[in-house]
Amino acid sequence: MGGTAIWSMTFAGNTVTAWVAALGVFVVTIMALRLLTRLIGRQVRRLAKGTANSLDDLIGDLVDRTNVLFLSVAALWVVSYALVLPPRAAQALRVLLVFGVLIQAAVWVSSVADHFLTGYRRRVQSDDPGIATAMGAVSFLVRVAVWGAVLLIALDTLGVDITTLIAGLGVGGIAVALAVQNVLGDLFASLAIVLDKPFVVGDFIDVGEHMGVVENVGLKTTRVRSLSGEELVISNSDLLSSRIRNYKRMSQRRALFEIGVVYGTPSDKLRRIPELIRKAVESRDNTRFDRSHFKSFGDSALVFETVYYMTVPDYNSYMDTQQAINLELYQRFEAEEIEFAYPTQTLFLKPEPAAATAQPA
Repeated sequence: MGGTAIWSMTFAGNTVTAWVAALGVFVVTIMALRLLTRLIGRQVRRLAKGTANSLDDLIGDLVDRTNVLFLSVAALWVVSYALVLPPRAAQALRVLLVFGVLIQAAVWVSSVADHFLTGYRRRVQSDDPGIATAMGAVSFLVRVAVWGAVLLIALDTLGVDITTLIAGLGVGGIAVALAVQNVLGDLFASLAIVLDKPFVVGDFIDVGEHMGVVENVGLKTTRVRSLSGEELVISNSDLLSSRIRNYKRMSQRRALFEIGVVYGTPSDKLRRIPELIRKAVESRDNTRFDRSHFKSFGDSALVFETVYYMTVPDYNSYMDTQQAINLELYQRFEAEEIEFAYPTQTLFLKPEPAAATAQPA
């Protein structure tokens, strides 16, 4: 009799029997939902192995990211139909249900955005290694927007006047933007670098007095490995405000050099020198001869200026070619008995006239 009385006792408008039954329904529901998500996820992953598209992979990822909080809220919603709840409790349950749905929706939206951004990065990363920076920045902005929207909807559900809050956030956002304007400037500069592509990872660039190979383009800084071996860390905003020379994107390299011969060289040999230089240049691979002229009368040499183009931009190839041209010119000039000039000075001595013989007084 006493046991029956206990089960018949009422708490918060429901008997003990109803509360125990509700607890059982809650446990069974959450276990069933958890088991269902695992079975669906396993089945989707099994199907994904036999397909080439990534949609089923996305579905499997979304199922795996269904959190326990959402399942618990769903189970509470089912239990609420088995109980008689007071208005305040029902309102609290509805708010909790909205929060659970919002949080789960934010997780799913972030997962969808990450899936497509990651897929795009994988497709283009081989051609543009710096795209990882842009995708990281875009992913961060998407997360901020999604969770910001969740926060505003949650506050609106609680009865907070979000119009005033949004206005306050606008003023506060301006203050924060002024406080972190350097960081935001570098962030947007990194997006400009990735989207405009003045350089990418692996390019050899010259920035002011520094030059080296780009190793990483981050959200705030770009890291360059200099020729002497040290790592240069340059802020993205400073980098974009500078003049950048990207040597890797050279389609060809212009080369200019000068040689000088002595002043005593006969005129007929002077006329042959441009032709000798032209043959020396054209005999090399990957070269395009432009011009060679008797440029000027130097202080101690007759100066010839030559311009040619390397059809490959590689600096080592250019130096190998220039070395071969110099050696061939040295050999040809030696055969033609043309002397290279070197800095000289000629000193002319003028004898003083003999002193006049003094006349006797």
